[in-house]
Amino acid sequence: MTPEPRHPPILPSYGAAALSDLSSSILASLDPDVPGSENVLGLPSARRACLLIVDGLGWELLRDHPAVAPFLSELARNSRPITAGFPSTTVTSLGSICTGRPPGQHGILGYQVIIPGENRLLNGLRWDSRVDPRQWQPLPTIYERAVAAGMAAVHVAQGAFRGTGLTVATMRGADFRPADSMGALAAQAAAALRENARALVTVYHGDLDGTGHVFGAGSDAWYNQLAHVDKLAEQLAGALPSGTSMHVTADHGMVDVTPEDKFDVDGHPELRSGLALLGGEPRARHLYARRGAAPDLLAAWREALGDRAWVLSRDEAIKEGWFGPVDPAMAGRIGDVVVAPAGSLALVATKAEPRESALLGMHGSLTSSEQLVPALSYHAA
Repeated sequence: MTPEPRHPPILPSYGAAALSDLSSSILASLDPDVPGSENVLGLPSARRACLLIVDGLGWELLRDHPAVAPFLSELARNSRPITAGFPSTTVTSLGSICTGRPPGQHGILGYQVIIPGENRLLNGLRWDSRVDPRQWQPLPTIYERAVAAGMAAVHVAQGAFRGTGLTVATMRGADFRPADSMGALAAQAAAALRENARALVTVYHGDLDGTGHVFGAGSDAWYNQLAHVDKLAEQLAGALPSGTSMHVTADHGMVDVTPEDKFDVDGHPELRSGLALLGGEPRARHLYARRGAAPDLLAAWREALGDRAWVLSRDEAIKEGWFGPVDPAMAGRIGDVVVAPAGSLALVATKAEPRESALLGMHGSLTSSEQLVPALSYHAA
């Protein structure tokens, strides 16, 4: 019997305290009659709401650096973290935030997942022009639901994200306003809130995540960037019109991975036996088996990784609730085997994925460092 990792996984609290519940609660706080939205987090009612999404700002990282981020840390004093969802990665979490539904419903189930019926992967960040994002993620977005309820819906982010596959899949219905600096992010969001008596505005900032990937979340570079993020949140809060609620969250946390923590799948041919496609990313793997090879693949990866990872079959991962309730139409996107490393192990593929394998800061798994994210609130009187 393969031993389990020493610590149990942090299972996402879908339906109670996950990213999908935060956005659903924000929408319901603006209008309790919006269909399908429930204020499970008990957020105070407001006419306008702004959600600041800081890519990579895990709860534990924020908690451990109060002096670097005094404004956000003060908001955190009276709050509790929520869970990101699985995998704890940007594309999946944005799907959860922007639909108010768990991954098993919106179907954006990882960084790289199989296109069912085709022997290729869809990269959720780089997308594939042959895949219609509206069909890949068919649920109505929170922006579409807000507009249907008579609100303005605005998303503020770097201009390069306009019109990408991921943006169309998750943020359609929003008035996209480009902002390529922190000052522009705050100004554009504040202007959108002032212009509309009822509004849902989301703001996305990605540089903290990028800094962590390259330099690590324990680096001076990361601390410096966190200080800038703290100022962004403070400036945004100071610019809110009266009666506006601001919420701050993240799509995932991060762990630093040393070279010794990197397990190179490309150096273990026995783990490639029976493997058709290696999906996901180093901290959350989808393994797609050749016909009839799934049981042997599961056994081989369990044997190789032992207590260094949680290794489940697709059915086991669904039963354990890793993805929340799974729409049968989305189940085929999940790997025949799903692997979530414990500790700081990373399942890299240096030949197939040289760029991803070289990163220092990583995320995707079910550890508290990756799963727990802030759910901070500020109300402009």
